[in-house]
Amino acid sequence: LLVAGCFLPPAAIILMTTPILMPVITAAGFDPIWFGVILTINMELGLITPPVGLNLFVINGITPDVSLPTILRGAFPFMLCMVIAIVILCVFPEIATWLPAKVMG
Repeated sequence: LLVAGCFLPPAAIILMTTPILMPVITAAGFDPIWFGVILTINMELGLITPPVGLNLFVINGITPDVSLPTILRGAFPFMLCMVIAIVILCVFPEIATWLPAKVMG
């Protein structure tokens, strides 16, 4: 998903991969809400990852005087935080499902 997020828009990836991955995820015993959270973080990470990095080009369009390498250096801490969040959610999947479980009862 991360590699696909580097080249394709998130809506296209979700439409192409979810029908294939959802039966596998549920058959393996994983929570679909957890998978949705992981999928969303992956798509957001793909939007700020080169070579396409759509959000990087949007920021460059808003501030054309700032170079793309400067924008990449500024986005790197956020990319690192997203990778750490994915790892934490994979180790402790209850974090992603705690709030929906409390709200839904």
